[in-house]
Amino acid sequence: MENPDYHPNYARIEKAIAYLTGNVIRQPELDEVAEVVALSPFHLQRIFTEWAGISPKRFLQYLTTGYLKRRLSECGNLMEAAELAGLSSQSRVYDLFVNLEAVTPQEYKLGGEGIRIDYGVHPTPFGDCLIGVTERGICRMTFFDHSADAAIHELRTDWPHAIISENSIATEPVWRKIFSAGNQPGRKLNVLVKGTNFQVKVWEALLSLPDGHLTTYGDIARRIGNPKATQAVGSAVGANPVAWLIPCHRVIRKEGILGEYRWGATRKKAMIGWEQARAEAVRV
Repeated sequence: MENPDYHPNYARIEKAIAYLTGNVIRQPELDEVAEVVALSPFHLQRIFTEWAGISPKRFLQYLTTGYLKRRLSECGNLMEAAELAGLSSQSRVYDLFVNLEAVTPQEYKLGGEGIRIDYGVHPTPFGDCLIGVTERGICRMTFFDHSADAAIHELRTDWPHAIISENSIATEPVWRKIFSAGNQPGRKLNVLVKGTNFQVKVWEALLSLPDGHLTTYGDIARRIGNPKATQAVGSAVGANPVAWLIPCHRVIRKEGILGEYRWGATRKKAMIGWEQARAEAVRV
């Protein structure tokens, strides 16, 4: 089996992205960015290209307001066309199929009593993450920067009566399935979520977004039949317990502004740019 597609230099890549986007008007040269991240220009160019498939300068183009607004329009038109044709986005052969199951009201009330959760810490293309799994599916995926302690505490708080144990042997196959190199047919995963009915509707709508697509909070509100609930949608997006698989990072403001992200605004930029680079390569 191939090693999962992650990059050990993500911390430096993220720092480079933060500097580039923070100085977008000046358009800093590669030498300047390399000095900030304590690398030679050659080394920075190499590790960034290995990670994103493109140079830092081209990567920045995918994060501009103009580009993001254009992609919102293109993605919205494609999604509308698919819906009118009765096509399910979950039927696409090469996309990761994620099936969502919500705990029952009784299970919600009991705080996970009778549910066993194994968790492990693993690397990803966007830094380290904690993955929590049950026999019914993945219940947690949380990115962190330095220590997993806060992520573990949050897991225990959200599932106070579940049996929770560290067991990376149980989570490793799931991690490999999520981040295996390249898109492979048949990668199907279940997620088990604990949330309100409204939150679950929002998370289900997020799962309808194909790879590389972007949407807005207002679009999600309309998709769930509650067009005036934009603010509530934002809260539900921010409460997403399963990062990446439930792609809340693909929701941006209608003005083409990326906005905040539960696991860091720069990480959201990294995710969107990374996905857009791959989507652009496919379109070309």
